[in-house]
Amino acid sequence: MSIERGPWLTPAPTPWVRPQVLTGRRVRLEPIGLDHVDDLAVAGSDPSIWALTIARPVDRAGIEAWVRAAMSSAAAGAELPFATVDIATGRAIGGTRFMSIVPDHRRLEIGWTWLGLAHQRSGANREAKLLQLTHAFEVLHANRVEFKTDARNDKSRAALLGIGATFEGLFRSHMIMPTGPLRASAWYSVISTEWPEVKARLESLLGWG
Repeated sequence: MSIERGPWLTPAPTPWVRPQVLTGRRVRLEPIGLDHVDDLAVAGSDPSIWALTIARPVDRAGIEAWVRAAMSSAAAGAELPFATVDIATGRAIGGTRFMSIVPDHRRLEIGWTWLGLAHQRSGANREAKLLQLTHAFEVLHANRVEFKTDARNDKSRAALLGIGATFEGLFRSHMIMPTGPLRASAWYSVISTEWPEVKARLESLLGWG
């Protein structure tokens, strides 16, 4: 008996996710580098940004170490980390990345997303998500894009539902946090058949007409 391989089982070329600059109207996503450290040290200086993450880079040295670790992951082909740059000022205001990249099944995760307090609720996060999702579904032809967040992070969970992602459930005792307790992670996703509706929703929220 032979099994016919459908296009959904065809392995993707390697590397599937390549460094890109993704440009919107408010923000530009650039592959992260040491030239972003000074701006990110300012944007990420408030400890509340990191309270529900496994990182605690609250000074310049910590941010530089975090950026170098992200660059190492990029060099290994495991992740594609971006600096989120405010187009109006040219300054890096946060970060995000493609991670958990599985080319053979055309799925990946958008994670490590954060913004400085001054740019939260500004539309920057929604636009960054739109840029990443558009690239994932329309350039990479992904089947699935997933997200996870601390189950206690009500702001992040509301934002994911707000863009049209679907809640899939909790991973209990999923991560050991630096200062405790054990973290449960809430998982969300957007799949390719949902993308047109999610894209239209995001463009409407952003006022793109």
